[in-house]
Amino acid sequence: MDPNSSFSNLTCHPAVVNYRYFGALLGILVTAVGTVGNVMTVLAFATDKRIRTHLNVLILNLTVADLIYCAFLQPVTTDTFIHFAWRQGEGMCRVFGLILFVANAVSIFSLILIAMSRYVLISDARRFDRVFSCRTMPFFVALPWLLGLTLFGPLWNIYVFLPPVCTCTFHRERGRPYTTILMLFMFGLGLSCIGIFYFLIHRKVKAASQALEGYRLEGDGRGRKPTGAGVSAADSGIANVSSANSLSGDAATRSTDATSIETAAPGNEMALQAGETGTSICQAKRSSSGEFRKVTRMCFAMFLVYVTCYFPFCFLHVVDGKKRAPVLVHMVAGNFTWLNSCINPILYAIMNRQFKDAYWGVLRKGANLLARPWRQ
Repeated sequence: MDPNSSFSNLTCHPAVVNYRYFGALLGILVTAVGTVGNVMTVLAFATDKRIRTHLNVLILNLTVADLIYCAFLQPVTTDTFIHFAWRQGEGMCRVFGLILFVANAVSIFSLILIAMSRYVLISDARRFDRVFSCRTMPFFVALPWLLGLTLFGPLWNIYVFLPPVCTCTFHRERGRPYTTILMLFMFGLGLSCIGIFYFLIHRKVKAASQALEGYRLEGDGRGRKPTGAGVSAADSGIANVSSANSLSGDAATRSTDATSIETAAPGNEMALQAGETGTSICQAKRSSSGEFRKVTRMCFAMFLVYVTCYFPFCFLHVVDGKKRAPVLVHMVAGNFTWLNSCINPILYAIMNRQFKDAYWGVLRKGANLLARPWRQ
């Protein structure tokens, strides 16, 4: 398409005229499921102090990015599919494109921070307490947004409507080579970093489990109490019955960041309370370690979902610069990215007991509010 006529043709490509009905239905589904799910997550965080951990603050940042996409961007895209044309004008097209890629950048950088925080947590709980403290969390929340604006803001003049994908995005030819390098940096280097963090986490968890088993056997054989360093209960995904787990700046929050999950490091022994048996300690440590693994598996699942949804789109952008692939292939790859923003709340509900309980709490409070006028 002629760069000078980027906004002269705002109609979707004829090759996808029949596919648009499926695209519109998919867009409606993503809008409904994603908006409800992400709003539930925000309300759960606002109403349930037990899930206000440092890890969940990073998840909340990811949730806000997904909510912006599902509640504001996806309805516009669905409208474009239904009418088979962009109807919001040139200025709105540029705003749409910028917000779209900033939200994607926030998702990637939030996933990197989540993976990094899990690794620091299991490696050195005290360092985690220093790095991801109440004072530094606002910085980690703002950082993905600032990086997204810095990286994708310079593309403002080349956000145009592209008929092959029936949406506003950056112009591929006019944006090269910057856009190609950016895609490789964001999705190649960024997602590789996440994968490396989870690989290192897997190695440490496996080593800790083996060491804990060794201490248990040694303790049973010699009558010794197994000891070890811990990582944060507040940020392992374990429900904390006290309100000290919130982000209020309470010193009790920071004190719990080095107390519960066994890493079985001989040099980091902690004194055990008098009267506790080696068997009960082992059972408690195993339970805490199990919770840590569950939350880490949930975070890793979020990463896998993102890779699965975005890999086809990024792969086509890098290898099909001359647009030799069928238009429908590009369309399907673009539509596949929609799913990422609505799946995460489902993962939270299925794989995290705290979030599941918090969701039920939101529903109960909503039901009580709706029933209140009828009780009066």
